[in-house]
Formats: sequence, C-alpha cells, structure tokens
Amino acid sequence: MKYYVLLVLTVLFWSGNFIFGRLVSSSIEPMQLSFFRWFFVLLLLSPFLIINYKNILKVFKKEYLVLLILGSLGISGFNTFLYYGLQTTTATNALLINSSIPIFIIILSAIIFKTSITKIQFSGVILSTLGVIYLILKGEIDHIFELEFTHGDLWIIAACVDWALYTVLLKYKPKELNSIEFFSITTLIGTIILFIVFLYQGYSFEFSFLEKNEVLYSLAYIVIFPSILSFYFWNRAILEVGANKAGQFTHLMPIFGAILAYFFLGEVMQTYHIVGIILIFLGIYLSIFLKKREK
Repeated sequence: MKYYVLLVLTVLFWSGNFIFGRLVSSSIEPMQLSFFRWFFVLLLLSPFLIINYKNILKVFKKEYLVLLILGSLGISGFNTFLYYGLQTTTATNALLINSSIPIFIIILSAIIFKTSITKIQFSGVILSTLGVIYLILKGEIDHIFELEFTHGDLWIIAACVDWALYTVLLKYKPKELNSIEFFSITTLIGTIILFIVFLYQGYSFEFSFLEKNEVLYSLAYIVIFPSILSFYFWNRAILEVGANKAGQFTHLMPIFGAILAYFFLGEVMQTYHIVGIILIFLGIYLSIFLKKREK
C-alpha cells in the first residue's frame, strides 16, 4: 500500500508542475526552465554522485546504453516537451492529452514485453479516461466541439509517449544501482544533454530571471517536489507495482489540478468535478485493487 501512497504524492507534485509552469511561462523560456530545473536538481544530488561514484561508474560502463536512454527520456525529454507544448496549447488540451499516458503505457508494454491486460483492467482504464474527459469538458459533451488544437498539442503528445516509454523501460533499470544512485546518474546524463541543446539554441548561462520572485519560488518548488521527490517515488513504485498499474495514477492529475487551482487561483469546485473524480477512482479501483482481490 505504501507504494500507492508514493504514486499519489508523485502525481500531486506533478500537478503543481502544471500550475507553476504556467505561472512563469511569460517570464522564462521553456528550454531555460527545463535546463535550470535539472541543473539545480543535479547540484542537490551531487553529494550522492560523489559518495557513490565508484559503483555508479562501474555500472555505467556495463549498462551505459540503458542509462543513456532512460536519462534522455525521463530527464531531458518529458518536461522539455511539456513546457514547449504549454506555450501554444491550452491547459485543457494538455490535461486531456496527458490522460492518454496509461493507454500508451499499456500499448508499449504489450509491444515490448507482450504484457497482457484483463478485461476488468481495460474497463478500469477506460472508465478513468472517461472521468478525465468529463472533468475537462465540465460535464457538457458539447464542449468537445469548442476544443481547438495547435502544434503545441503535438509537443504534449510527444511528452506523453516519452513518459510512457520511460516508465515501461524502467524494467531494465540496473539492479546494482539503488534508487538514489539511479536517479543521480540519469539526472547527470539528462542535464548534460539539456546543456548541449541549451547552448546550441543560443542561451547563456546566467541567472537574471531569478530576480523575479514568482520565478524563484516556482523553480524552487519544481526542483524539490516534481523533480527530486516525484522521480524518486515514481522510480521506486514502478519496480514494485508495475508500469500498467502506476500509469493509472496519472489520471489523478486533473483532480489535483482542480484542488490546487482552488487554493492558488480561487477557482470553485463544481458538480462535474465530483462526478469526474468518482469515475476516476472507480476506474483505478477496477484496474488495480479489484484485480488484486481476484488473485
């Protein structure tokens, strides 16, 4: 049960990433936000890299390809795609597309590992997805015709596929590395990749954007909660509960988004929020806990 708690906390912190990412979107470029986010995470993780460098280096020499792929997907790719997408698409579209992550995980698991899914599990995934869509459409099916899609939506789709692939491939995580060692080395790899792209795009290594309090506080939140804590929790939980089950918890993001919007943006909880929340929780129950009882 504790791993499900870790997954709930992970998704809660990631929901805040959407809130604060949007908050500073006009004050910092997506590439800057992505690079400096992981640069500061790397600084905080550097003691673990230094202390455990012998084991990390030994494993890297044997498993460098796996670590390069996971570092590229989990650190460099997902949030960079997300921040670019949020520049030109609405939060509504982003949340709607983000709800497809569990589906992508199931598809990729079936393709790569020939993983099967029961009818009850599949029904749960569909029910949770409908709950997310109901939330986003505010309980009015006609609202679906008001959605407008932009090239930013393609960035969000790329982010979803990226994260689903990362989640599935976590099965190949080197067993010789504990969770913090694995997170540290993939963060180093991902930050190096981001730094190369950062310089290639003409950005300079300066911190003038931190003079704005909203950027400073938002970046501090993003570094500590959606980055360090969420990634550590997610990586641990995936290995225990599996990719398909963990992926279902991403459907909680619209719920947490609505709650955070209530506290930070003053938005009121509506009836459609309650209906959507019930559908999502029923879906998670069917796809995870009911199956567990059937064993």
